[in-house]
Amino acid sequence: MTTGIRIEGVPLTDGGELRLSIAEPDGPVRGGVVVLHEARGVTQIVRGIVDRLAEDGWLAVAPHLYRGDDDSEAGDDEQDDAQIEKKVGSLTLQQVMDDCDTTFGWLADTGIEADRMGVLGFDLGGTVALQVAARRRFGAAVTVAGEGIESSPSSSVSALVAAAPDLSCPWLGIYSEADGDAVERLRAAAESSGVATDVVVYPNTGHRFDDDPESAAEAWQRVLNWFDSHLR
Repeated sequence: MTTGIRIEGVPLTDGGELRLSIAEPDGPVRGGVVVLHEARGVTQIVRGIVDRLAEDGWLAVAPHLYRGDDDSEAGDDEQDDAQIEKKVGSLTLQQVMDDCDTTFGWLADTGIEADRMGVLGFDLGGTVALQVAARRRFGAAVTVAGEGIESSPSSSVSALVAAAPDLSCPWLGIYSEADGDAVERLRAAAESSGVATDVVVYPNTGHRFDDDPESAAEAWQRVLNWFDSHLR
């Protein structure tokens, strides 16, 4: 059980506000997990993931990376490709890193130590999760179908194979066969970091492990197991 999802605003030094979608477990808090959203923003699917993490005992928080956009109310099918592309194009690596730092700081203010903090990202958020794990120190990271494996997704972000050797915490990557040989090169790059890494490839499930119910159930358990093992 959880206490439900609430939205809290955190003031920023530039006068703006970072909104956080937060779910807390009813019982003891095992640690904190930052959920980095997909390209559509903090959709119902993302909020569901936040809630499920809280059910497993984690204080789960999803920063709303699109400033001034009411993505908390966005339906998964209500945005066209042009809208999504415009939102993604509005992001810079510096802003995303700053927002992640703010979110980790919020978790720290609740009493959670860095080694009990994790990050979980999907698609766009999966790319960001690895980039953050290569630049900051915390407990563990999970990337699901992160884009830009071998070619940079934007001018301000390096390709994942270039960032992976700098991983500073245990990292799990979940991909599908659709991503081809690039995933194997990402696996090798991650292994060169010297931290614990694992890459799992699912057959015929598209780019998201939740496309197939059986793969989704297994992959979700892998996510939980990764955090169980490394956030202590």
